[in-house]
Amino acid sequence: MIQDILVDEGGDTRIDRYLSSHCEGLSRSYLQKLLKDGCVLVNEKPVKSSYKVTPGETVRIHLPEAVELPVLPENLALDILYEDKDILIVNKPKGMVVHPAAGHLTGTLVNGLMAYCKEDLSGINGVLRPGIVHRIDKDTTGALIVCKNDQAHNDVAQQLKDHSITRVYYAIVHGRIKSDEGTVNAPIGRHPTERKKMSINEKNGKTAVTHYHVLRRFHQFTYMECRLETGRTHQIRVHMASIGYPLLGDRTYGPSKCPFPELEGQTLHAGILGICHPRTKEYLEVHAPLPEYFEKLLIKLEQ
Repeated sequence: MIQDILVDEGGDTRIDRYLSSHCEGLSRSYLQKLLKDGCVLVNEKPVKSSYKVTPGETVRIHLPEAVELPVLPENLALDILYEDKDILIVNKPKGMVVHPAAGHLTGTLVNGLMAYCKEDLSGINGVLRPGIVHRIDKDTTGALIVCKNDQAHNDVAQQLKDHSITRVYYAIVHGRIKSDEGTVNAPIGRHPTERKKMSINEKNGKTAVTHYHVLRRFHQFTYMECRLETGRTHQIRVHMASIGYPLLGDRTYGPSKCPFPELEGQTLHAGILGICHPRTKEYLEVHAPLPEYFEKLLIKLEQ
């Protein structure tokens, strides 16, 4: 597939940045890969990501055909909160990986979706990543949107880019937060030395904003609501740890020893997901009930 873009601005804009804002559904990282592979031409010549575009130039993008992932459908029990012909919203359980990767090739949400939806899943960016527009961590539970076609996928991806999607999480953190509400506005990027972790990164991080509201205080913990303005990797976990209130059970960003040894991973639940429906353009909001482990933990902390 070939896509031509007529540059209408430029001068000091990198081509990867320009194209990411003018090519709906193509992420900047994917465009950088295309540039590196020589699939982006200006004046019939391949250019690098650092190339500065000039008004009037025509950029030709050669988009490779989507390829099938070597992932097998599995009949997994999926908790579907909402479904129509364009999207579905699933309540992801604790411990389930969203997308297959090294060490997790089976039992993922995608494996289950491929069996449940069969051919009705979107696939963009050169590799079929069936239906997945955004992710939540393995040990985070709650609402996750899945797209059944590319039109819905591109529409929801744009809403994510515009930060217009409602995403409310429920969390239990160490310590008693004094203020009833507040905002953490700190850029998040890859940790400078530990590559599997994220951190507050003023130099190379991306803008990240989390609004929090206290729901209940316990002796040594706080039950709270976090509303995402942006959606960076590990955002709530990194932000709360940065202000001294790491999530309960989060051994990556919090204490290495958990006071509740039976707890697996962070106590974090995606409870509310609201979008502008990609077809009807009406606001749709879905609520995912707290999982059983979370409810029991709140009762235990109350006692």
